[in-house]
Amino acid sequence: MKKIAVAMSGGIDSSYVAYKLISQGFEVVGIYMKLHDMIDGYHEKNIKNIKKVCESLSIDYHIVDISSQFEEKVYNYFINSYKDGTTPNPCVKCNREIKFGALIKKAQELNCDTLATGHYVKTDGKFIYEAKDKQKDQSYFLAQVRQENLKFLHFPLSDKRKEQVKKEAIDIEFLKDISTNSESQEICFVQNSYIDLLKTHTTTDKIGDTIDTDGNTIGTHKGYMHYTIGKRKGFVVHGALTPHYVLDISKQHNTITVGDKELLKKNLVHIDNLNMFIDDKKFECDVRLRYRSVKQKCIASIVDDTATLWLKDCAYGIAAGQFAVISIGDKIVGSGAITHSEKTDDIWQD
Repeated sequence: MKKIAVAMSGGIDSSYVAYKLISQGFEVVGIYMKLHDMIDGYHEKNIKNIKKVCESLSIDYHIVDISSQFEEKVYNYFINSYKDGTTPNPCVKCNREIKFGALIKKAQELNCDTLATGHYVKTDGKFIYEAKDKQKDQSYFLAQVRQENLKFLHFPLSDKRKEQVKKEAIDIEFLKDISTNSESQEICFVQNSYIDLLKTHTTTDKIGDTIDTDGNTIGTHKGYMHYTIGKRKGFVVHGALTPHYVLDISKQHNTITVGDKELLKKNLVHIDNLNMFIDDKKFECDVRLRYRSVKQKCIASIVDDTATLWLKDCAYGIAAGQFAVISIGDKIVGSGAITHSEKTDDIWQD
């Protein structure tokens, strides 16, 4: 019998996955990851739910402390990114290094053949694909997972819709209460705002100059870490008659450059830290430049561990530090971290 480890969070999706796998005749063991101690009562609530589910299913569960790896690979990256004036995506990092990195090793230590999770995403062991439920699709967040680890993964919710899962779960006694719980927060270690968290590590409130694209001082701001590309509030522009948007952030000078919305338009994107699933060096594809953003048609040109993405249409508010996820149809073929973007003359050729 195949033995499957289920990464359990205490939420309805992973709890439902454990239930379905048991009903399909698999040997199942639960694993809960302790990643941090940032929020009071966070683990106690989750473990209470997991204990209830696992006892109802008559399966074992293990609590694994991966907090040191999480701090090194994810938490410090998050803090340092904002200090550097870029916009991080800790969930992408966590999926690569922790959930589908360190956790796979833990599952293997338990002699499991497969690791299953409650993510809404598909894999065939070679590629990642968008899930059936496009509103819940999490392929963006898994695009940096190492290709050699995909063969070990199983996503039972790939063809499910969230409302379908909750509808089925509410009729199962031990899942009923969990199915009505609110959705988990987007970043598990940020309780209120990222600025509140940053303030425990560094000084975020440093009055600086707001400048225009010619370098002229036109106002003030609260400190560069308060801002991300595209933000239009929270800074002063003297005599402004139209909205101004953050175009650039300088850690070195503690300045933010602002201007009209049209100045946010870019059609050339540069990325590094590539995680490619194909060997092609130049090809037409789609790219998603942040989670929930609309896919953009582009031509990708790969050179070593970097790529240039030539967008067919301009995109607004491209932020360094976010991930560009490259796809062909619903198949994810690669991804990389955005280093910078620019506006050039029309470069797309049909």
